[in-house]
Amino acid sequence: MEAALISSAPRLRERYRLVRRRSVQLCEPLTPEDMMVQSCPEASPAKWHLAHTAWFFESFVLKEFLPSCRVFDPDFPWLFNSYYQSFAEFPEKRLRASFSRPGLGTILSYREYVDDAMGRLLGGDPPEEALRRIELGLNHEEQHQELLLTDIKHALYTNPLQPAYLDEDLEEEDRNGTTVPLEFLSYDGGLVEVGQRENSGFGFDNERPRHRVWLEPFQLASRLITCGEFAEFIEDRGYERPELWLSAGWDAVQECSWQAPLYWRKSDGEWSIGTLRGNQRLHRLANTPVAHVSYFEADAYARWSGKRLATEEEWESVAENVPVIPDRGNLLESGRLGPAAAGAGFDDLPQSFPQQLWGDCWEWTASAYLGYPGFAPLEGSLGEYNGKFMSGQMVLRGGSCVTPAGHIRSSYRNFFPPETRWQFSGIRLASS
Repeated sequence: MEAALISSAPRLRERYRLVRRRSVQLCEPLTPEDMMVQSCPEASPAKWHLAHTAWFFESFVLKEFLPSCRVFDPDFPWLFNSYYQSFAEFPEKRLRASFSRPGLGTILSYREYVDDAMGRLLGGDPPEEALRRIELGLNHEEQHQELLLTDIKHALYTNPLQPAYLDEDLEEEDRNGTTVPLEFLSYDGGLVEVGQRENSGFGFDNERPRHRVWLEPFQLASRLITCGEFAEFIEDRGYERPELWLSAGWDAVQECSWQAPLYWRKSDGEWSIGTLRGNQRLHRLANTPVAHVSYFEADAYARWSGKRLATEEEWESVAENVPVIPDRGNLLESGRLGPAAAGAGFDDLPQSFPQQLWGDCWEWTASAYLGYPGFAPLEGSLGEYNGKFMSGQMVLRGGSCVTPAGHIRSSYRNFFPPETRWQFSGIRLASS
Protein backbone atom coordinates (compact mmCIF):
# COMPACT_ATOMS: atom_id res chain seq x y z
CA MET A 1 0.00 0.00 0.00
CA GLU A 2 1.41 3.39 -0.95
CA ALA A 3 2.34 5.66 1.95
CA ALA A 4 0.05 8.42 0.65
CA LEU A 5 -2.91 6.07 0.92
CA ILE A 6 -2.47 4.99 4.52
CA SER A 7 -5.69 5.63 6.41
CA SER A 8 -5.59 8.26 9.13
CA ALA A 9 -5.58 7.19 12.76
CA PRO A 10 -9.11 8.63 13.41
CA ARG A 11 -10.55 6.74 10.42
CA LEU A 12 -8.83 3.53 11.43
CA ARG A 13 -10.02 3.96 15.02
CA GLU A 14 -13.65 3.99 13.87
CA ARG A 15 -13.12 1.13 11.43
CA TYR A 16 -11.36 -0.84 14.16
CA ARG A 17 -14.32 -0.37 16.49
CA LEU A 18 -16.85 -1.55 13.90
CA VAL A 19 -14.88 -4.59 12.74
CA ARG A 20 -14.07 -5.79 16.24
CA ARG A 21 -17.65 -5.39 17.42
CA ARG A 22 -18.99 -7.36 14.46
CA SER A 23 -16.86 -10.40 15.33
CA VAL A 24 -18.49 -10.63 18.75
CA GLN A 25 -21.96 -9.95 17.32
CA LEU A 26 -21.61 -12.89 14.95
CA CYS A 27 -21.23 -15.13 18.00
CA GLU A 28 -24.39 -13.91 19.75
CA PRO A 29 -26.61 -16.74 18.37
CA LEU A 30 -24.11 -19.31 19.67
CA THR A 31 -23.79 -21.05 23.01
CA PRO A 32 -20.38 -21.42 24.67
CA GLU A 33 -20.58 -25.10 23.72
CA ASP A 34 -21.20 -24.20 20.05
CA MET A 35 -18.06 -22.08 20.14
CA MET A 36 -15.89 -25.07 21.09
CA VAL A 37 -16.75 -27.26 18.08
CA GLN A 38 -14.23 -28.00 15.33
CA SER A 39 -16.10 -30.33 12.98
CA CYS A 40 -13.69 -30.68 10.04
CA PRO A 41 -9.94 -30.28 9.51
CA GLU A 42 -10.34 -26.96 7.65
CA ALA A 43 -12.43 -25.35 10.39
CA SER A 44 -11.64 -23.73 13.73
CA PRO A 45 -13.82 -23.19 16.79
CA ALA A 46 -15.56 -19.81 17.03
CA LYS A 47 -13.81 -19.17 20.35
CA TRP A 48 -10.45 -19.68 18.67
CA HIS A 49 -11.34 -17.17 15.94
CA LEU A 50 -12.07 -14.54 18.61
CA ALA A 51 -8.78 -15.23 20.35
CA HIS A 52 -6.61 -15.47 17.25
CA THR A 53 -7.79 -12.13 15.83
CA ALA A 54 -6.88 -10.46 19.15
CA TRP A 55 -3.54 -12.29 19.03
CA PHE A 56 -2.82 -10.76 15.62
CA PHE A 57 -3.07 -7.19 16.89
CA GLU A 58 -1.16 -7.97 20.08
CA SER A 59 1.61 -9.79 18.21
CA PHE A 60 2.14 -7.63 15.13
CA VAL A 61 1.05 -4.17 16.30
CA LEU A 62 1.11 -3.69 20.08
CA LYS A 63 4.28 -5.68 20.69
CA GLU A 64 6.24 -3.36 18.40
CA PHE A 65 4.46 -0.02 18.55
CA LEU A 66 3.17 0.10 22.14
CA PRO A 67 5.96 -1.57 24.14
CA SER A 68 4.51 -0.30 27.41
CA CYS A 69 1.62 -2.74 26.89
CA ARG A 70 2.39 -6.08 28.50
CA VAL A 71 1.38 -9.37 26.92
CA PHE A 72 -2.02 -10.37 28.30
CA ASP A 73 -0.94 -13.95 29.01
CA PRO A 74 2.55 -15.41 28.39
CA ASP A 75 1.03 -18.57 26.86
CA PHE A 76 -1.18 -16.78 24.35
CA PRO A 77 1.58 -15.82 21.83
CA TRP A 78 2.10 -19.50 20.94
CA LEU A 79 -1.31 -20.89 21.90
CA PHE A 80 -3.23 -18.73 19.42
CA ASN A 81 -0.61 -18.56 16.68
CA SER A 82 -2.08 -20.08 13.52
CA TYR A 83 0.76 -20.90 11.12
CA TYR A 84 3.52 -18.28 11.49
CA GLN A 85 6.53 -20.56 11.83
CA SER A 86 9.00 -17.71 12.23
CA PHE A 87 6.98 -16.10 15.04
CA ALA A 88 6.48 -18.90 17.55
CA GLU A 89 5.62 -22.56 17.89
CA PHE A 90 1.92 -23.45 17.81
CA PRO A 91 -0.35 -26.42 18.55
CA GLU A 92 -1.59 -28.63 15.73
CA LYS A 93 -4.65 -27.14 14.09
CA ARG A 94 -6.73 -30.26 14.71
CA LEU A 95 -6.29 -29.76 18.48
CA ARG A 96 -8.02 -26.37 18.65
CA ALA A 97 -11.28 -27.97 19.77
CA SER A 98 -9.47 -29.21 22.88
CA PHE A 99 -8.86 -25.66 24.14
CA SER A 100 -11.51 -25.78 26.85
CA ARG A 101 -9.20 -23.46 28.74
CA PRO A 102 -8.87 -20.52 28.57
CA GLY A 103 -12.61 -20.12 28.91
CA LEU A 104 -14.81 -17.87 26.83
CA GLY A 105 -14.86 -15.20 29.54
CA THR A 106 -11.08 -15.02 29.48
CA ILE A 107 -11.06 -14.77 25.68
CA LEU A 108 -13.51 -11.87 25.78
CA SER A 109 -11.37 -10.19 28.46
CA TYR A 110 -8.37 -10.70 26.19
CA ARG A 111 -10.17 -8.92 23.36
CA GLU A 112 -11.11 -6.04 25.65
CA TYR A 113 -7.50 -5.76 26.86
CA VAL A 114 -6.22 -5.60 23.30
CA ASP A 115 -8.95 -3.14 22.27
CA ASP A 116 -8.08 -0.79 25.14
CA ALA A 117 -4.42 -0.85 24.18
CA MET A 118 -5.21 -0.33 20.51
CA GLY A 119 -7.38 2.63 21.49
CA ARG A 120 -4.42 4.20 23.24
CA LEU A 121 -2.18 3.59 20.25
CA LEU A 122 -4.68 5.01 17.76
CA GLY A 123 -5.40 7.94 20.07
CA GLY A 124 -1.80 9.09 19.73
CA ASP A 125 0.33 9.61 16.66
CA PRO A 126 1.21 6.09 15.49
CA PRO A 127 3.86 5.72 12.78
CA GLU A 128 2.88 4.82 9.23
CA GLU A 129 4.02 1.23 9.59
CA ALA A 130 1.70 0.80 12.59
CA LEU A 131 -1.22 2.11 10.53
CA ARG A 132 -0.35 -0.28 7.70
CA ARG A 133 -0.37 -3.23 10.07
CA ILE A 134 -3.62 -2.15 11.69
CA GLU A 135 -5.30 -2.05 8.28
CA LEU A 136 -3.87 -5.49 7.54
CA GLY A 137 -5.16 -6.71 10.91
CA LEU A 138 -8.66 -5.44 10.20
CA ASN A 139 -8.72 -7.19 6.83
CA HIS A 140 -7.41 -10.30 8.57
CA GLU A 141 -10.26 -10.13 11.08
CA GLU A 142 -12.81 -9.73 8.28
CA GLN A 143 -11.43 -12.92 6.74
CA HIS A 144 -11.99 -14.67 10.07
CA GLN A 145 -15.55 -13.33 10.31
CA GLU A 146 -16.31 -15.15 7.09
CA LEU A 147 -14.49 -18.24 8.28
CA LEU A 148 -16.36 -18.16 11.59
CA LEU A 149 -19.70 -18.38 9.78
CA THR A 150 -18.62 -21.10 7.37
CA ASP A 151 -17.10 -23.06 10.25
CA ILE A 152 -20.16 -22.79 12.49
CA LYS A 153 -22.41 -23.79 9.59
CA HIS A 154 -20.45 -27.03 9.28
CA ALA A 155 -20.42 -27.54 13.05
CA LEU A 156 -24.19 -27.15 13.42
CA TYR A 157 -24.96 -29.29 10.36
CA THR A 158 -22.84 -32.17 11.64
CA ASN A 159 -24.72 -32.06 14.95
CA PRO A 160 -27.35 -34.87 14.83
CA LEU A 161 -30.00 -32.31 15.85
CA GLN A 162 -28.90 -29.99 13.02
CA PRO A 163 -29.78 -26.76 14.84
CA ALA A 164 -29.99 -23.55 12.82
CA TYR A 165 -27.67 -20.59 13.36
CA LEU A 166 -30.67 -18.30 12.82
CA ASP A 167 -34.19 -19.50 13.50
CA GLU A 168 -36.07 -17.00 11.36
CA ASP A 169 -36.73 -18.12 7.79
CA LEU A 170 -36.82 -15.95 4.68
CA GLU A 171 -40.00 -15.16 2.82
CA GLU A 172 -40.62 -17.43 -0.18
CA GLU A 173 -39.89 -14.70 -2.72
CA ASP A 174 -36.69 -13.69 -0.91
CA ARG A 175 -35.61 -17.31 -0.58
CA ASN A 176 -35.93 -18.52 -4.15
CA GLY A 177 -36.55 -15.54 -6.40
CA THR A 178 -37.49 -16.09 -10.02
CA THR A 179 -35.82 -17.88 -12.90
CA VAL A 180 -33.40 -15.67 -14.83
CA PRO A 181 -32.22 -17.07 -18.19
CA LEU A 182 -28.57 -18.08 -18.41
CA GLU A 183 -26.88 -16.09 -21.15
CA PHE A 184 -23.28 -15.63 -22.25
CA LEU A 185 -21.79 -12.16 -22.56
CA SER A 186 -18.98 -11.64 -25.07
CA TYR A 187 -15.68 -9.87 -24.40
CA ASP A 188 -12.99 -8.94 -26.88
CA GLY A 189 -10.01 -9.80 -24.69
CA GLY A 190 -6.74 -8.30 -25.88
CA LEU A 191 -3.98 -6.79 -23.77
CA VAL A 192 -5.38 -6.00 -20.31
CA GLU A 193 -3.98 -5.09 -16.93
CA VAL A 194 -4.81 -7.12 -13.82
CA GLY A 195 -3.81 -6.85 -10.18
CA GLN A 196 -4.31 -4.07 -7.70
CA ARG A 197 -4.05 -0.59 -9.12
CA GLU A 198 -1.59 1.80 -7.52
CA ASN A 199 -3.14 4.45 -5.28
CA SER A 200 -6.33 2.40 -4.84
CA GLY A 201 -6.23 1.63 -1.12
CA PHE A 202 -5.53 -1.55 0.79
CA GLY A 203 -4.61 -4.78 -0.94
CA PHE A 204 -2.89 -7.99 0.07
CA ASP A 205 0.60 -8.72 -1.21
CA ASN A 206 -0.72 -11.48 -3.51
CA GLU A 207 -2.74 -8.88 -5.47
CA ARG A 208 0.44 -7.12 -6.61
CA PRO A 209 2.13 -6.07 -8.78
CA ARG A 210 -0.31 -4.97 -11.44
CA HIS A 211 0.77 -6.43 -14.76
CA ARG A 212 -0.34 -7.01 -18.33
CA VAL A 213 -1.76 -10.22 -19.75
CA TRP A 214 -3.13 -11.17 -23.15
CA LEU A 215 -6.66 -12.54 -23.29
CA GLU A 216 -8.22 -14.22 -26.29
CA PRO A 217 -11.89 -13.34 -26.93
CA PHE A 218 -14.12 -15.08 -24.40
CA GLN A 219 -17.64 -15.32 -23.05
CA LEU A 220 -18.73 -15.20 -19.41
CA ALA A 221 -22.05 -16.44 -18.06
CA SER A 222 -24.53 -13.77 -17.01
CA ARG A 223 -25.12 -15.39 -13.60
CA LEU A 224 -24.08 -18.28 -11.37
CA ILE A 225 -25.27 -21.87 -11.83
CA THR A 226 -28.32 -22.63 -9.69
CA CYS A 227 -29.16 -25.52 -7.39
CA GLY A 228 -31.84 -26.63 -9.87
CA GLU A 229 -29.36 -26.71 -12.73
CA PHE A 230 -26.82 -28.63 -10.69
CA ALA A 231 -29.53 -31.14 -9.75
CA GLU A 232 -29.82 -31.93 -13.48
CA PHE A 233 -26.11 -32.80 -13.49
CA ILE A 234 -26.71 -35.17 -10.57
CA GLU A 235 -29.72 -36.77 -12.27
CA ASP A 236 -27.63 -37.29 -15.41
CA ARG A 237 -25.25 -39.42 -13.33
CA GLY A 238 -22.63 -36.66 -13.22
CA TYR A 239 -20.98 -38.16 -10.14
CA GLU A 240 -20.79 -41.59 -11.81
CA ARG A 241 -19.09 -40.63 -15.10
CA PRO A 242 -15.29 -40.55 -14.84
CA GLU A 243 -14.94 -38.95 -18.28
CA LEU A 244 -16.25 -35.69 -16.79
CA TRP A 245 -13.66 -35.49 -14.02
CA LEU A 246 -10.02 -34.62 -13.63
CA SER A 247 -8.10 -37.63 -12.35
CA ALA A 248 -7.63 -36.20 -8.85
CA GLY A 249 -11.28 -35.15 -8.84
CA TRP A 250 -12.46 -38.65 -9.70
CA ASP A 251 -10.24 -40.01 -6.91
CA ALA A 252 -11.93 -37.59 -4.50
CA VAL A 253 -15.40 -38.68 -5.67
CA GLN A 254 -14.50 -42.30 -4.99
CA GLU A 255 -12.64 -41.80 -1.72
CA CYS A 256 -15.16 -39.37 -0.22
CA SER A 257 -18.30 -40.94 -1.75
CA TRP A 258 -19.47 -37.61 -3.15
CA GLN A 259 -22.95 -37.81 -4.65
CA ALA A 260 -23.96 -34.14 -4.38
CA PRO A 261 -22.63 -30.83 -3.01
CA LEU A 262 -21.85 -30.57 0.68
CA TYR A 263 -25.02 -30.06 2.80
CA TRP A 264 -27.24 -31.83 0.25
CA ARG A 265 -29.09 -34.86 1.62
CA LYS A 266 -31.67 -37.04 -0.12
CA SER A 267 -34.65 -38.40 1.81
CA ASP A 268 -37.82 -39.96 0.43
CA GLY A 269 -36.64 -39.19 -3.10
CA GLU A 270 -36.18 -35.44 -2.52
CA TRP A 271 -33.06 -33.42 -1.87
CA SER A 272 -32.80 -31.04 1.06
CA ILE A 273 -30.05 -28.47 1.54
CA GLY A 274 -28.55 -27.35 4.83
CA THR A 275 -28.36 -23.58 5.36
CA LEU A 276 -27.53 -21.25 8.24
CA ARG A 277 -31.30 -20.93 8.65
CA GLY A 278 -31.89 -24.67 8.82
CA ASN A 279 -32.63 -27.34 6.21
CA GLN A 280 -34.59 -26.35 3.11
CA ARG A 281 -36.12 -28.48 0.36
CA LEU A 282 -34.36 -28.24 -2.99
CA HIS A 283 -37.47 -26.95 -4.77
CA ARG A 284 -37.49 -23.96 -2.42
CA LEU A 285 -33.89 -23.09 -3.35
CA ALA A 286 -33.89 -24.22 -6.98
CA ASN A 287 -33.20 -20.73 -8.38
CA THR A 288 -30.47 -19.84 -5.89
CA PRO A 289 -26.79 -20.44 -6.73
CA VAL A 290 -25.41 -23.85 -5.90
CA ALA A 291 -22.82 -23.55 -3.13
CA HIS A 292 -20.29 -25.73 -1.33
CA VAL A 293 -18.91 -27.41 -4.41
CA SER A 294 -15.23 -28.16 -4.88
CA TYR A 295 -13.13 -27.02 -7.81
CA PHE A 296 -13.34 -30.58 -9.07
CA GLU A 297 -17.16 -30.47 -9.05
CA ALA A 298 -17.21 -27.04 -10.69
CA ASP A 299 -14.87 -28.27 -13.43
CA ALA A 300 -16.88 -31.47 -13.97
CA TYR A 301 -20.11 -29.49 -14.25
CA ALA A 302 -18.49 -27.17 -16.78
CA ARG A 303 -17.35 -30.14 -18.88
CA TRP A 304 -20.83 -31.67 -18.68
CA SER A 305 -22.24 -28.35 -19.92
CA GLY A 306 -19.80 -28.14 -22.81
CA LYS A 307 -18.25 -25.04 -21.26
CA ARG A 308 -15.31 -24.26 -18.96
CA LEU A 309 -14.40 -22.14 -15.96
CA ALA A 310 -13.03 -18.64 -16.48
CA THR A 311 -9.41 -17.81 -15.74
CA GLU A 312 -8.91 -15.35 -12.92
CA GLU A 313 -7.62 -12.78 -15.43
CA GLU A 314 -10.79 -13.07 -17.52
CA TRP A 315 -12.93 -12.70 -14.41
CA GLU A 316 -11.03 -9.65 -13.15
CA SER A 317 -11.06 -7.90 -16.52
CA VAL A 318 -14.87 -7.98 -16.37
CA ALA A 319 -15.34 -7.32 -12.65
CA GLU A 320 -13.03 -4.31 -12.62
CA ASN A 321 -15.80 -2.33 -14.34
CA VAL A 322 -18.46 -3.28 -11.77
CA PRO A 323 -18.14 -1.22 -8.58
CA VAL A 324 -18.56 -2.85 -5.18
CA ILE A 325 -20.97 -1.01 -2.92
CA PRO A 326 -22.70 -2.43 0.18
CA ASP A 327 -26.14 -2.63 -1.44
CA ARG A 328 -24.90 -4.09 -4.74
CA GLY A 329 -24.19 -7.72 -4.12
CA ASN A 330 -25.41 -10.28 -1.62
CA LEU A 331 -22.64 -9.88 0.95
CA LEU A 332 -22.57 -10.19 4.75
CA GLU A 333 -24.31 -6.85 5.29
CA SER A 334 -27.44 -8.08 3.52
CA GLY A 335 -28.12 -10.31 6.54
CA ARG A 336 -29.29 -13.09 4.25
CA LEU A 337 -26.38 -15.45 5.06
CA GLY A 338 -27.10 -17.59 2.03
CA PRO A 339 -26.90 -17.27 -1.76
CA ALA A 340 -29.71 -15.31 -3.44
CA ALA A 341 -31.30 -15.89 -6.82
CA ALA A 342 -30.24 -13.69 -9.71
CA GLY A 343 -32.68 -10.82 -9.99
CA ALA A 344 -33.36 -10.81 -6.25
CA GLY A 345 -32.62 -7.09 -6.04
CA PHE A 346 -28.88 -7.12 -5.40
CA ASP A 347 -27.81 -6.32 -8.97
CA ASP A 348 -29.03 -2.96 -10.25
CA LEU A 349 -26.93 -3.23 -13.38
CA PRO A 350 -27.40 -2.91 -17.15
CA GLN A 351 -27.96 -6.20 -18.99
CA SER A 352 -24.47 -5.88 -20.46
CA PHE A 353 -22.99 -6.65 -17.01
CA PRO A 354 -22.97 -10.10 -15.42
CA GLN A 355 -25.06 -10.50 -12.28
CA GLN A 356 -23.84 -11.92 -8.96
CA LEU A 357 -20.20 -10.93 -9.38
CA TRP A 358 -20.14 -9.69 -5.78
CA GLY A 359 -21.22 -12.00 -3.00
CA ASP A 360 -23.47 -15.06 -3.10
CA CYS A 361 -20.65 -17.57 -3.79
CA TRP A 362 -16.93 -17.49 -4.31
CA GLU A 363 -16.40 -18.41 -7.95
CA TRP A 364 -13.88 -21.11 -8.77
CA THR A 365 -11.55 -20.11 -11.60
CA ALA A 366 -9.36 -22.27 -13.80
CA SER A 367 -6.25 -20.54 -12.42
CA ALA A 368 -3.73 -22.05 -10.05
CA TYR A 369 -2.75 -19.82 -7.13
CA LEU A 370 0.69 -18.50 -7.99
CA GLY A 371 2.58 -15.27 -7.44
CA TYR A 372 2.25 -12.56 -10.04
CA PRO A 373 5.38 -11.62 -12.03
CA GLY A 374 7.55 -9.67 -9.60
CA PHE A 375 5.59 -10.81 -6.51
CA ALA A 376 7.34 -10.01 -3.23
CA PRO A 377 5.94 -11.09 0.17
CA LEU A 378 5.90 -8.77 3.16
CA GLU A 379 8.98 -8.69 5.35
CA GLY A 380 9.30 -10.74 8.52
CA SER A 381 6.69 -13.14 9.86
CA LEU A 382 3.93 -11.34 7.98
CA GLY A 383 5.55 -12.60 4.78
CA GLU A 384 3.98 -15.98 5.66
CA TYR A 385 0.47 -14.51 5.31
CA ASN A 386 -0.08 -15.49 1.66
CA GLY A 387 3.06 -16.44 -0.23
CA LYS A 388 3.77 -19.74 1.53
CA PHE A 389 0.51 -21.19 0.18
CA MET A 390 1.33 -20.73 -3.51
CA SER A 391 1.29 -24.45 -4.26
CA GLY A 392 -1.56 -26.89 -4.85
CA GLN A 393 -4.32 -24.27 -4.55
CA MET A 394 -6.85 -22.80 -6.97
CA VAL A 395 -8.02 -19.17 -7.13
CA LEU A 396 -11.58 -18.07 -6.34
CA ARG A 397 -13.01 -14.62 -7.00
CA GLY A 398 -15.92 -12.38 -6.05
CA GLY A 399 -16.76 -12.96 -2.39
CA SER A 400 -19.67 -14.78 -0.81
CA CYS A 401 -22.86 -14.15 1.11
CA VAL A 402 -20.79 -14.01 4.33
CA THR A 403 -17.97 -11.77 3.04
CA PRO A 404 -17.96 -8.23 4.50
CA ALA A 405 -18.61 -5.72 1.70
CA GLY A 406 -15.66 -3.54 2.64
CA HIS A 407 -13.36 -6.52 2.31
CA ILE A 408 -13.89 -7.35 -1.36
CA ARG A 409 -12.57 -5.80 -4.59
CA SER A 410 -11.95 -6.87 -8.17
CA SER A 411 -8.29 -7.73 -7.54
CA TYR A 412 -8.97 -9.85 -4.42
CA ARG A 413 -7.63 -13.42 -4.76
CA ASN A 414 -9.03 -16.11 -2.50
CA PHE A 415 -7.50 -19.57 -2.69
CA PHE A 416 -8.21 -23.08 -1.47
CA PRO A 417 -7.16 -26.64 -2.34
CA PRO A 418 -9.29 -28.01 -5.20
CA GLU A 419 -11.13 -30.52 -3.00
CA THR A 420 -12.41 -27.81 -0.61
CA ARG A 421 -16.20 -27.77 -0.14
CA TRP A 422 -16.97 -26.16 3.23
CA GLN A 423 -16.69 -22.62 1.86
CA PHE A 424 -19.55 -20.86 0.00
CA SER A 425 -18.01 -21.72 -3.37
CA GLY A 426 -19.99 -21.87 -6.60
CA ILE A 427 -19.84 -21.99 -10.38
CA ARG A 428 -19.83 -19.41 -13.17
CA LEU A 429 -19.33 -20.83 -16.65
CA ALA A 430 -17.19 -19.39 -19.43
CA SER A 431 -16.40 -20.30 -23.00
CA SER A 432 -13.91 -19.36 -25.70
